[in-house]
Formats: sequence, C-alpha cells, structure tokens
Amino acid sequence: MPLAIRRIATLLVPLTSFVLGTALAQGPRDEPARDSVRLAEIRVIGTADALAGIPGSGSIVDRETLLRSRAFTINEVLRRVPGVHARDEEGFGLRPNIGIRGLNPTRSSRVLLLEDGIPLTIAPYGANESYYHPPMERFERIEVLKGSGQILFGPQTIGGVINYITAAIPARQGGEISLTPGNRDYFNGQLRYGGTFGPAGFLAGYTRKQGHGARANTGSAIDDVTLKAQLVIGARQLLTLRGNYYGENSNVTYSGLTESEYAAEPRFNPFRNDSMLLDRRGASATHRLALSAAASLTTSLYGYTISRDWWRQSSFSDQRPNDRSDSTCAGMGNLNTTCGDQGRLRDYAVWGVEPRLHVTGSAFSVPAALDAGVRAHFETQARRQVNGATPNARTAGPVSNVNSGVLEDNLRRNQAYSAFAQSRFLLGPWTVSPGIRVEHVRYQRTNRLQSVSGRTALTQLIPGLGATYGPSARVTVFAGVHRGFAPPRTEDLISNATGGVVDLESELSWNWELGVRAEPAAGVSLEGTLFRLDFENQIIPASLAGGAGSALTSAGRTLHQGLEVAGRVETGPAAGSPHRFLLRAAWTYLPTARFEGPRYVYVGTGGSDVVGKVYAGQNASGTRTQVSVTGNRLPYAPRGTLSASVGYRHGAALDLRLEAVFVGAQFGDPLNTRVTVPDGQQGVIPAYTVWNAAVNYEITATRTTVFLTAKNLFERTYVVDRTRGILPGSPRLVQAGVVQKL
Repeated sequence: MPLAIRRIATLLVPLTSFVLGTALAQGPRDEPARDSVRLAEIRVIGTADALAGIPGSGSIVDRETLLRSRAFTINEVLRRVPGVHARDEEGFGLRPNIGIRGLNPTRSSRVLLLEDGIPLTIAPYGANESYYHPPMERFERIEVLKGSGQILFGPQTIGGVINYITAAIPARQGGEISLTPGNRDYFNGQLRYGGTFGPAGFLAGYTRKQGHGARANTGSAIDDVTLKAQLVIGARQLLTLRGNYYGENSNVTYSGLTESEYAAEPRFNPFRNDSMLLDRRGASATHRLALSAAASLTTSLYGYTISRDWWRQSSFSDQRPNDRSDSTCAGMGNLNTTCGDQGRLRDYAVWGVEPRLHVTGSAFSVPAALDAGVRAHFETQARRQVNGATPNARTAGPVSNVNSGVLEDNLRRNQAYSAFAQSRFLLGPWTVSPGIRVEHVRYQRTNRLQSVSGRTALTQLIPGLGATYGPSARVTVFAGVHRGFAPPRTEDLISNATGGVVDLESELSWNWELGVRAEPAAGVSLEGTLFRLDFENQIIPASLAGGAGSALTSAGRTLHQGLEVAGRVETGPAAGSPHRFLLRAAWTYLPTARFEGPRYVYVGTGGSDVVGKVYAGQNASGTRTQVSVTGNRLPYAPRGTLSASVGYRHGAALDLRLEAVFVGAQFGDPLNTRVTVPDGQQGVIPAYTVWNAAVNYEITATRTTVFLTAKNLFERTYVVDRTRGILPGSPRLVQAGVVQKL
C-alpha cells in the first residue's frame, strides 16, 4: 500500500480502535447480528428515514415511482432529482449524459455511478465515461447523494454519487413477465424469477429491448442477463454473488448535424452504415460479517470486462465525411460506396476489492458511528483505431489509402489505492460528521505503434465535514463542505507521442451546502439546498466546441452556485379515502456558472476547419485570435430546470400520471455565441418543455397490470446537444404493456 495511504490510516487507527472497542464490548449477540447481515448491498443513503441523519442533500427514487411512471430511460428517472440535468443522446437512453449542478453532462464523466455500491463505468479512474450503462429495468431503487457524505465513495467526489440498487431476492418463490410493444418498432420483454429456500436464495432476470432511435438510420437491440444469489452462513455471515451479461448491437452514429441539415430535416442521419457492438461481462461477491451487534465488516470483490467496437464514418459535424482527404472518397456523393470508416475499438478489464467497516458505539462518552475502509482497484485499457477502406468495413484497409490502416494502438493501465473514513457524533439534536479520503492513482500509457511508454502518479487528500440539526422530529437542517476531486484521464495526462507527462492537473473544487429537509404534515415532504461549487481547476475539452473526443485541458477557476428545491404532496391515506392525489416537483436554479480566473480561447481558421471555430490553444496551423472568456457562462449549464408531475390513484387499481420536464436555454460554447456556426457546434440551445403521461390499471384477481404510456406527448422537436453537432431530442414514443405476476 502506498506510503500516503499508510500515513492516513495511522491517523484513523485511534478513533477506529476506540469506537470498535466499545462496539465489540457489547458481545456477540447472535440474533441482532443476523439482522445486521440481511442485506449485503452497499447503500449510499439507505432507507428514507436515514436521510434525517445525512449531512447533505440526498434523494431516493423508490420502487413505486419507477413502476408507476413507466420511465423509458434512466434520464427520465434522474430528472426527478433536483440538481440533476440528464441529457438524451441516441433516443434509447443507452449512453446517458448526466450533469449535476451545472457540470457538463457529456458522458456523465463528473458523476460517480455505482451499482449496489460497486463501480460500473468503463474505467472509473482512467476514463470515467458512460459509453456503457445498464438498462433501468435492473433496478428497484436509485439513491443520489451530493453532499460531504460522498467522500465515502470515489474517486469522483465533485458532482455527486448515483447508486443503483438492483432488485432484491424475494422471500417467496415467484416472479413476473412483462411485454411492452410501441411505435418506432419498439419492444421490451422482461422475465424475472427467484425465491428463497432455507438459507439460500436467488433471482434471475432477462431483458430484451429493441427499436428505432431518435434519428433516421439509427436503432438498437440489447440483451441483459442478470443473476443474484445469496447464502446465509450461520447466524453472522451473508454471502451475495452477482453475475451479469450485457450485449448491444446498435446502428448508431457519433456525429451530430450541421445547421443546414437540421433545418432541412431535424432527424436526418446520412451515416447508415455506422454501428456499435458492445459486450460486458461482470461478476461480484459481497461478504458481510457481523462482528457483534454493533459492528459489521462488508467486503466486495468485483470485476468486469468490456469490449466496445464503434465503427463510424464521422465523429463531428464538420467532417462530411470523416475521410475527406482520401482521394478514393471524393465527398458525400460516394458516402455509401467508396468512402471508408473508422473503427474505434476498445477493450477494458477492471477488478478490485474493497472491505468496509461499520461500527456504532461511543467515543469519549458521546454516541458515535464510524464507516471506514480501503480499496485496491486495477484497470487495463486496450485502445485501437482501425480505419477501413469502405463504408461497412470491419477491418483495416490497405495503407495505400490516405486514411486506412491502424492509426492507434494504445495500452493503458491504472492502479488505484484508497483509504477512507467518516465518523458521526450524536450531540443531542446535533450530529457532526467529519471524514477523510485519500486517493493514490498510478498511470501508465504505451503507444505500441511507436514503442513509446510513459508513467506517472498522483495522490490526493479529500477531507469533508458535515453537520445536521434537528429542532424537531419533522425538520432537519444540514450543512457541509468537502473537497471535490476527479482524476484526469490517462490519455490526457501522458503524451501519446513522447510518453512524457502533460501539464494537466486534477480537477479540484470546494463544495458547500446549506439546506433543510422537512415533513410538515403527513404525506408532505420538502427539501431545499443552497449550493456552491468553487473550482480551483475544472477540466474541459481542449477544442471547446469539439466534444468528448478531444483532449482535455485545465480551465482554471470556475464557480457554480444556486438553489435546488424538491417537494412532494400526497393526499388520501391520512383521511382514509380511496382517492389519492400526488403532486411532485424538482426545481434547480443556477444563476451562476461561469469562468472565474483568467481564461482564453482561440477563434479562427486552420486547414479545412470551419471559420469561427473555437480552440483552447494555438498549436494547430492557421490563424488564431485570442479571446478572453473570463466571466462568461459555462457551456451546457442551463439557468433553470424543472420536473413536475401530478398523479391520481383510486384504490390499488387505477394510477394516472402526467409529467412536464422543462430545461432552460444553454450555451454550446465558452464564447457564449448567440449566432450559429454552420457546423452546428456553437450557438444557443433553446429552452424546451416535454410532456409525458402514463396510465396503469391493476387487475387484482389475476395479478395482472396493464399500462399505456406516451413520451414527448405533443411531439416536440428540440435540440439537446451541440457537442459534436446538433442532436435532436427523442420523438414521441407510445407504449402499451402488460405485467403478469408469476
């Protein structure tokens, strides 16, 4: 273990020993110990009641909300959480773009995504990007935590942590089957079955989803297989095993549209031969041991492999087609005959182990709790770019073609070691929660085409402090501050050409919160949070209009601050009436999201680039003019977002939901350009509102539920992204389905 982590661990030993000693002194009482091992999943929040003791903003999307809303994608679900801006891409929700509190949502790279507390992105330390995301049908609850408590997880601690909780193993043998057809040739079929048999239990599931995407010549088909098994070992231990397979075969392009293309046909896509093939195989084992009635040790061992082949003819809207310098192509007229393609071929292998200790006891006669642990995590990325000579090639073309052959062959390795601890002291109506995390990351990159290799390492201390005050059982005031940290990607830290270390710092911020949670009456809940993200250094694309495929650069100081409010009112149960009405809203107001320190971009021409394109540096040929963007609004940070819904339920049978989702206007570039550039990568993204509706009817006698949903009810055409050119939002989708309990 690295020296830095050993030093941090020595600071934690006295407190750990004190609290643990108190807890173990209570003795090994078997029955409470058995209760403490009922669930082996690692929870970020836990039950809704646990929110009262969390020193920060948190939200839980429960099972009923997921079922009754009939959400089509994970984006729909997360928009119900204040502070979260989830952007569509291909129309199927397979690659969500999740931003929190004004952070750029592209590829969800500034959000920590977990499944049952275990990392799920392709390479959390070396490339935290959501090119893969599990289908939402796997999950029965979603937890979102944005305060200082997120330092118990990592490595990203900037935006927030989203933990997806998979379905629990049922106490009795049973399951369900659901079938959902829809327009756009949509079909979703699910089968789930499991049960508990003495000390053991299992749950198996299969999902098949397919249909057309948001644009012409796009569509996806996925297969998702999951298996969860549990074994109670005596009175004090529980072992949970999980396995999953995800396969995707998509006809989907990477490039957006130019201004003229969007004006002529918003859902146009000329690249009909582009395809994405992705396979993911994962497994994990979680063992929970009750050390006593007040102490438990949970150890997770996890691993997964991902193979992702994305063949495409264009990466950005100014590439028409991508191999425009190839004399055999000669322009768009030959796009589907002689123009070649690019194969972005990626293979990942990730594994790790993480023991976590949870203890309740006392420290210096003060009731206290402690969560502490360590992690060892390892990643390997094999990345190749293979250019083919034809539009549907799946191997390298002859090198005689200008853009054919193998252009990239990289091997990247990351090793990460973490130590973390957070205590909770109960002082009457107050709780005080200090915590600390340390991350040590080692990077290695090898260019196998040129036999060039480089390596480096970084260590980061991540402290946090939170507090809550409960003047009554119905009100909790919370406040917190913690260090925000996101490690740079391997490709941006080590030069591909020389193996040298690039001057790119970690992403660092100080994150502040002040808020209140209240339940003023039965069926009424409210939460409001003032937040401030003060960045010392925010990482942004080097070509600021160029998107996720660009190298990254240190942008220096930025500032995000605003207010988020969530509320829920549900009538009926208190009065004993069969009529129940629901009103829910989540609103985010972000008046400040701007460049703070000296920051410049370069505008000009170069080679065949579009006139007026924005650059972060002047290391390319052509004419560049330096322009200050200090004080400008950050791209992709809407000033306001709102998700609101009304619902009506009659008894246990009928449930109606109507939802409106509003997203305010955004800038597509740091110059805050208001006029558009022909390639579509700069300009304003106008505000839009989308309406969704769902009807559920449960036939109790047959244990059957039928439902009808409509997404984008009024067929609104709108822009969601300009990163790689204009991307339209998803068109109307109407689905009718049936769920049968087994």
